[in-house]
Amino acid sequence: EILELAYRPEEGLAAAINRLCKQALAASRQGRVLLILSDRQISADTLPIPAAMAVGALQSCLVEHDQRCDSNIIVDTGSVRDPHHFAVLIGLGATAIHPYLVYESLAWLESEGKLATDLRQAMINYRQGINKALLKILSKMGISTIASYRCSRLFEAVGLADEVVERCFQGVASRINGPGFDHFQQQQVKLSRQAWHQPHQPLARGGLFKYIHGAEYHAYNPEVVTTLQQAVRSGDYDDYRRYSNLVNNRDPACLRDLLALVKKEKAIALAEVEPAEQFFKRFDSAAMSIGALSQEAHEALAIAMNRLGGYSNSGEGGEDPERFQTERVSKIKQVASGRFGVTPHYLRNSEVIQIKMAQGAKPGEGGQLPGHKVTPQIAALRYSTPGVTLISPPPHHDIYSIEDLAQLIFDLKQVNPQAMISVKLVAEPGVGTIAAGVAKAYADMITISGNDGGTGASPLTSIRYAGSPWELGLAETQQALVDNGLRHKIRLQVDGGLKSGLDIVKAAILGAESFGFDTGPLISLGCKFLRICHLNNCATGVASQDETLRHNYFAGLPQMVINYFRFMVQETREIMAELGVARLTDLIGRLDLLKQLPGLTASQQQLDLAALLRPVQAKAGSSLFQQQTNPATDQGVLNQQLVTDFAAAVAAGGGGQGNYQIHNTDRSVGARLSGEVAARYGNKGLEDDPIHLHFHGTAGQSFGAWNCGGIHMVLTGDANDYVGKGMAAGQLVIRPPLGVAYKSHEAMIIGNTCLYGATGGKLYAAGRAGERFAVRNSGAMAVVEGIGDNGCEYMTGGIVTILGETGVNFGAGMTGGFAYVLDEFDRLAGHLNPELVELVDLQQQPVLQEHLRGLIHSHFEHTTSQRAEQILAAFDDHYLEMFWLVKPKSSDLASLLGRRGHSAGETLAVVH
Repeated sequence: EILELAYRPEEGLAAAINRLCKQALAASRQGRVLLILSDRQISADTLPIPAAMAVGALQSCLVEHDQRCDSNIIVDTGSVRDPHHFAVLIGLGATAIHPYLVYESLAWLESEGKLATDLRQAMINYRQGINKALLKILSKMGISTIASYRCSRLFEAVGLADEVVERCFQGVASRINGPGFDHFQQQQVKLSRQAWHQPHQPLARGGLFKYIHGAEYHAYNPEVVTTLQQAVRSGDYDDYRRYSNLVNNRDPACLRDLLALVKKEKAIALAEVEPAEQFFKRFDSAAMSIGALSQEAHEALAIAMNRLGGYSNSGEGGEDPERFQTERVSKIKQVASGRFGVTPHYLRNSEVIQIKMAQGAKPGEGGQLPGHKVTPQIAALRYSTPGVTLISPPPHHDIYSIEDLAQLIFDLKQVNPQAMISVKLVAEPGVGTIAAGVAKAYADMITISGNDGGTGASPLTSIRYAGSPWELGLAETQQALVDNGLRHKIRLQVDGGLKSGLDIVKAAILGAESFGFDTGPLISLGCKFLRICHLNNCATGVASQDETLRHNYFAGLPQMVINYFRFMVQETREIMAELGVARLTDLIGRLDLLKQLPGLTASQQQLDLAALLRPVQAKAGSSLFQQQTNPATDQGVLNQQLVTDFAAAVAAGGGGQGNYQIHNTDRSVGARLSGEVAARYGNKGLEDDPIHLHFHGTAGQSFGAWNCGGIHMVLTGDANDYVGKGMAAGQLVIRPPLGVAYKSHEAMIIGNTCLYGATGGKLYAAGRAGERFAVRNSGAMAVVEGIGDNGCEYMTGGIVTILGETGVNFGAGMTGGFAYVLDEFDRLAGHLNPELVELVDLQQQPVLQEHLRGLIHSHFEHTTSQRAEQILAAFDDHYLEMFWLVKPKSSDLASLLGRRGHSAGETLAVVH
C-alpha cells in the first residue's frame, strides 16, 4: 500500500498525520504487509509531511493497535541524504528506506560528466558510505544489529513542542519545549515557495561544515578567529573587547545566547570583586592529547596554564616523564578508556586525574589517532607501534556500571591520595542522575561536556548531529546534585565552546564553578580552524606531527594563551561588578539574574527555557557549590598497613618481605605502595632490590593495580576483577593453595578485565581468567590457563600465553605484541577475530618454540602449576603442535625472530 505524504496546507500538518495513520492502520488490517510512505507526489499545491514525523507517528499508531508486527514501514523519500537521516528514520521505526532523490542526483551528475566513476559504482559507493556510518552509530551505542537499533528512539529532541513529541516521537527525550506543528508547516510553505515559485535561484550551499560567507553562522568564523589572534598578540584589552563584542552580541547561535543578564543589585567597584588570581585556578585547558596536538602546542598550553595558576590537561595520549616536575607538566592527567601511557609515575605527577567517560562533541566514540600521526615519539608515549592507527575502546570495556566506575575512582585515590578525581560526562538527557551516582562513587569533580566543544578532528556526522548543549546538561546536573544533597562535595565544571567572560558568568549562574576551554586557547596559539586536524597537514603546526610544519609554521607562545585568559577574567570581573557580585561562587544559583530573550527567528521565539531556570534550594548541610572534598568511606586499611610496614624499605631503596591475610573487601592492594615507590623512583622503581609480599586468601578487585617495578606480590588463593590493571612493572603471581582437588585450567582464579591498560610487568596465574583479558595491554608478559571472550582486544604490545581454552572475538583491534595460544580442541580459528590478526604455525619456528617453552617453565617455577608441568613433560611429543602464535598482520614475523640487528634470543629477551 502506497501512502502519500503530500497534504494540502488547509488540512494542517497535525490533521494530515492523523489521516495518514488511519489510512495505514486500515491498510494493515486489510492484510497489506508493505506500507510505503512516499513524498514523490508533492506539487505546487501540496506540502510533504516530514518523513521522521510520519514514521514516528505511524510506528506508535501500529504498536498501539497491535498491527506493527504484521506490517513493514518503507520510506520512499527525497528528504534523506546523510547517515543521520537514515539513523533517525530507522531509530523511529522504518524497516527500509529508498532515498530516490540521491539516486536521481547521482544520475544527473553522471549525465553532466561530473562523476569520476560510472553511475552503478557511484551508487554502490554511496550505499557503502551510508552503511559504514550507520555501523559506526550502532557501535558507539553498543548495538550489534540493525534490528536492535530499529524503534530504539535513541535520540534527544532539542526544542520541540510537547504535542509534537507526544504525537510523533514517543519515548524520545525532550528537556525544553519549542515549536509545534504550525511552525513546521510554515517552514514547509517557505521551502515550497522557493522550489515552485523561484526556480531560477540556485540551491544554497548551506555552509554547514565549511564556513561560507553569508550562509550558516559559525561560532569560530574567520572574523572571530582573526580578532582574537590580534588581541592575544597585541596584549591590548581594547582589541579583546572587539573580539568579545563579536561573540557576546552575535545573533542567537546557542541556548545561552537567548539568556540575558538582569541587573538586580547596585553595582560595586571593580576593586571589590575578588582578584584575578582566584579565577585562574578555576580554568582548565580542556583535554587535548599530544599526538592530536604537536609537542610544541601541547607544551605551550601547559606552560601558559602553569604560569597562570590554572590547569592544563594531558589528554589521553600519555605524557613524557621529562615534563614532570617542570613548568611543562600537565597538572590534569586523563585516564581514558584504553589508558594510553597511564602508569603509576604518570598518575603520581598529577593534581587532578580525569576519567574520560565520553566527549561532548562526539559522545560514545572512542578517540582515534590516524596512523600517519603516530610518530616514533608518539608511539613511545602511548606504548604502541609507529604508523599504526590507535583507537580508544569505549568506556564499557572496563566500566560496566556505576560500581565499576567507583572502583576505578578508588584505584586512582589509592595510587595518588593527594589528587582530585574528576569524571567527564556528556550533557545528555539523564546526566543529572548519572552525576549523582558519580558523586556517590566518591569523585571530587564532574565535568559536563557540551556538543559545541572539541576541535576540528571530529567526524562530520558528529559535528552536526552528536551531543547536547552544555546549558541543558549543566542545569540538569546542578539541579540533581542540589536536590540530592550532594552538591557541596562536588566541584562542577563545564566545557564546550566557552569564549568570553559573559559565557563564564552565565555558566556560573547555571551551576559551574570551574571552566574548561579547548578551541579558544588553540586559536590563541595560531590555529586557523581549518578542520583538517586529522590529515596531519595543519598549516599552523598546531595539530600536526610533521616536523617541517611544526618547526617552520608554529608561532604560538605561552604568553598568547595567558593574555586570552587574563582578558576573559578582566571581562568577567567587570560584568560581576556591574551585577554587584563580589565572588564567583555568589553567582552560582542566582537564576534571578537571567531572563529569556524573545529570539529573532520563529523557532527561537517559541523556545521555552524554563527548565534551565528552575530554582533549587540547598538542603541542610549542603550548598550550591563545593565546600569540601569527597573521601571514600573505605580507607584501604591493608594498603595503608603496607605503606607503613615498608616506609623504611622504600626510603632505603628496596628490600624486605611480608606475609598477610587478604579478604575480598581488600581492594586495590599494592596500589598505594606502588604509588609511593613511583613517586620516588619512577615506574621501574626498586627492580634491583624488590619488596616481596605474600598474601593468603581472596583478594578484592584490582589486586596489583598500577603495580610498579620492585613490587613482587604472590597471592595464594584467588582474586576478583582488574588484577594488574595499569601495571607498569614488577610481578604478580596468583596460584591455588597446595593440594586442591580441581584442575587449575578448568577453574577461575582471576576475574574480568585483568591487565587492562598494562604497560609492563609480569603476571602468572595458575588458573583461568575472565573476559576482556589484557585489553590494551601494551607491554606486560602474562601466562594464564584459559580466558573468556574478547581477550587481547586493542593490544599494542607485550606477550600473552594461554595454556587453555580461549573465548570468542580474540585479538579484536590488536595492533602490537603477540600471543601463544594452546588450541587443544581445535577451536581457536573460529574464536579469532581475523580483521587485524593472523595465526602462525610454530612447527617451523624453533626460536619461538624455545621461547614458549621458557615462558611455560617460568610459569611452573612461580606457581607450581600442574598444568604447566603436564605441558612441559609432553611439550615436543604432544602439545607443541597444538600451539599457535597470534600476531597482528602488520607485524613482521622476522622482527620476532630477531632479524633486525639482533639475534633471535636477544630480541625475544628484550620483548620478554
